[in-house]
Amino acid sequence: MTERPHYLSRLRAVFDADYALALLQRAVAAQSVTGAEANMAGMLHPEMARLGLDPIAADFLPGRPNIGGTRVGTGGPHLLFMGHTDTVNARGWADHWAGSAQQDPFGGAVIDGELWGRGAADLKAGICASLAALDLIDRAGLRLKGTVSYAFVGDEESGEHGLGVSAGVRTYTAQVLAGNIPRPDFAIYVEPTQLQVLPVQIGFFIADITILGRSAYFGRPELGVDALKATHAILSAIWVHSDAIAARSEHPLLGRAFALVTDITGGGMIAVPGECHLSLIRKLLPDEDLETAALELEAVIQAATPPEISVKINWPAGRDHARGGSAAETAADHPAVRRLSEFMAAAKPGAGQIAGAHFWSEMPFLTNQIGCPAVYCAPGDISICHTFEERVPLSDYNDGIVALAAFIADFCGITEA
Repeated sequence: MTERPHYLSRLRAVFDADYALALLQRAVAAQSVTGAEANMAGMLHPEMARLGLDPIAADFLPGRPNIGGTRVGTGGPHLLFMGHTDTVNARGWADHWAGSAQQDPFGGAVIDGELWGRGAADLKAGICASLAALDLIDRAGLRLKGTVSYAFVGDEESGEHGLGVSAGVRTYTAQVLAGNIPRPDFAIYVEPTQLQVLPVQIGFFIADITILGRSAYFGRPELGVDALKATHAILSAIWVHSDAIAARSEHPLLGRAFALVTDITGGGMIAVPGECHLSLIRKLLPDEDLETAALELEAVIQAATPPEISVKINWPAGRDHARGGSAAETAADHPAVRRLSEFMAAAKPGAGQIAGAHFWSEMPFLTNQIGCPAVYCAPGDISICHTFEERVPLSDYNDGIVALAAFIADFCGITEA
């Protein structure tokens, strides 16, 4: 750490592990599969009120609220914590763990120092850690100069049909751009990162491609137009295109871009295949424009499409862009990024590494649309989220609370030490 005070010892001395655990267990118990965000907002409201955040819950869609709150300081920078209140579903969880301590996906069972449950890591541990950090600031008797705000939004997860298009954060973004909510100076989006600091993330789009020819009985193939044969040509062009994309540049934290074919279906009965389908996902780097990349792919596909074949392309995963989600980047040497990294490392050996997010979440709404530098940072391992193994080590959760509290004090400044 630098010469500036970091308060870690003072904060650890008043840390209440029982309070922190109970808060997270209440959050996991608030079943909030995408569409049911009101349960989590209802759980958070009294806790945010107790912390002096004057919480406001407002629907971004009927019956589906965002919840936010702010503690205004005496004068200083504005720090935002953001996270999504919805989780993926827990279908199959109880059967998978039948007879085990973690059978209830919303029970918050603690086994060998880890708290289990749907949403425990993704990302209720992050939400609770950010609130418990403010509680810890108060327990330590630190008064903040700057402002701390919280924006917990719905509709991030895409596991439920027709849902998961970032409707919650779109509403928050529109309110900031309209001047109804102050623009923060720095933001931490509490996706699980195992307490590493991720200031850059990939972008993506998904393309569902339908190749249409004309079916014919196998004995008279000349009467058909073979969609499967055309698909082979299109696939070859996509793979050549992917290699060309990868050769263009390499990001130090994200690696290279590519196009990955994820699904192919076609053919069937003993006939010329008249229709085939394929899906791909395109990884984008921060220096790539999503619209340009999508148009480039369209051109590659059209150039490889034989005569008499027609192609339809659908873009099913629009987020901050109609076709997908943009990449985002905050400079790795941004002072707040560096300080957050230092606090995480000081609180837990091995934490605080500055790395890239090889996943997509909603940081681009902050960095690209409202111009707020942001990172991902929170306890939990994203590689086991959305699985029956979802859990959070309580040691990471507790260390994260202390580190976030120290960062809040450092970023906002204090009037009383």
